[in-house]
Amino acid sequence: MALALASVSILGTTPSADRVEIHYEVVGSGETALVFVHGWSGDRHVWDGQLAAFAQAYRVVTLDLAGHGESGRGREAWTIAAFGEDVAAVIRRLGLKRVVLVGHSMGGDVILEAARRLPGLVKALVPVDTLHDVESKQTPAEVDAFLAPFAADYKAAAANFVHEFMFVPSSDPKLVERIVTQAQNAPPEIAIAALRSAFSYDAAPALGAVKVPIHAINSDKFPTNVEGNRRHASQYAVTLMKGVGHFPMLERSEEFNRVLRETLGGMLAEAKPKAR
Repeated sequence: MALALASVSILGTTPSADRVEIHYEVVGSGETALVFVHGWSGDRHVWDGQLAAFAQAYRVVTLDLAGHGESGRGREAWTIAAFGEDVAAVIRRLGLKRVVLVGHSMGGDVILEAARRLPGLVKALVPVDTLHDVESKQTPAEVDAFLAPFAADYKAAAANFVHEFMFVPSSDPKLVERIVTQAQNAPPEIAIAALRSAFSYDAAPALGAVKVPIHAINSDKFPTNVEGNRRHASQYAVTLMKGVGHFPMLERSEEFNRVLRETLGGMLAEAKPKAR
């Protein structure tokens, strides 16, 4: 019976703060909810390999941020703060009271914003290959220069971005092309605006505002500034997955699930109220 219940998928929608409809999916029924947030130009299906793996112990929620997947596109400002409202809206709609936020890439910024909007509900954060160095800043001129090729030829720039930054030589070519195609098919005006917001976002104060456990699962493709991150959140920790690219949950799903399971066990034990 438990296995059958864990496999039942419930689909739903809820309006975000600006009334854009957000699509979500729920499986499982545990006391703790794992809310998985995808990154730039992705959708909730990037987490399909985690649904069955965690639904027996947790309530698992995935969602499409506005402008992505099946969610609405009628938004004026494609910002990290607005995406954070999307996540908060789903959590409120479902009445979740004990939440772990798992955010990949741009989703790492998004879960910081969501946590700020949900005091007392979020018990831990798991950034996935993101927030490598919250002290690293880009000037507006640097962001403009990075985005200029996207404005000139979006599809070519999106493909170059994926190939250069998101994979390693051992990555599955079929997966690489899947991500390239998904990035190229994103609406350029939304994708470019979201990238601008992500590259301009100052994660340091947001990280510092979070007082719950934070344990990242990062690839070793780019270095993680552990000491720098801990200057803003002393509870920050990281596990590195070696020899994998930007999508560890897709490239090595079983290993990622094992690491996440271990990470959750430690963080949730730490987050339990102390006996008096």
